[in-house]
Amino acid sequence: MHARKIIAASLAALTGLAATSAWADGPTFRERARVISSTPVYENVSTPRQQCWTESSGYSQDAPRTGNTAGAVIGAIAGGLLGSTVGGGSGKIAASAVGAATGAVVGDRYNSGGGGAYPQEVQRCRTVNDYHQQVVGYEVTYRYQGRDFTARLPYNPGPWVLLRVNVDVAQNQGGYWQH
Repeated sequence: MHARKIIAASLAALTGLAATSAWADGPTFRERARVISSTPVYENVSTPRQQCWTESSGYSQDAPRTGNTAGAVIGAIAGGLLGSTVGGGSGKIAASAVGAATGAVVGDRYNSGGGGAYPQEVQRCRTVNDYHQQVVGYEVTYRYQGRDFTARLPYNPGPWVLLRVNVDVAQNQGGYWQH
């Protein structure tokens, strides 16, 4: 009977020694804690883009068209015929000449696009920033052994968070635990 007590005591001592050496080798372990709240943390993010529009700026002169005198010829004929209906005698000839000259000028201007000044369309662009909010992490409150803790995580952990727990001996004074 005495031998059984010695064997049991030896086994208990070996088990205690194994547990002590396990703590000495790795005082860190993992444990789950219940998540109480998980709140997204947002950050304003800027995305640049080009914004363009068209506006009138100054005036441009149409370049006269060359190589086509049809407008001037048709204008001269029409002006000469119209001038010949005015007046009589030598005045009729003068009116025809003035009508032909005026018709030639008007026909040429019509043929070349009017020869006037027109607003010039110019495209302008600038860079503008579009702002939007982006989730950059989560403020997580969890409960471990009856106490609440808060941590910022880069992901939403769900209903549980995995903890890495480190064990260390607290310092005491004169054999009494300090709180």
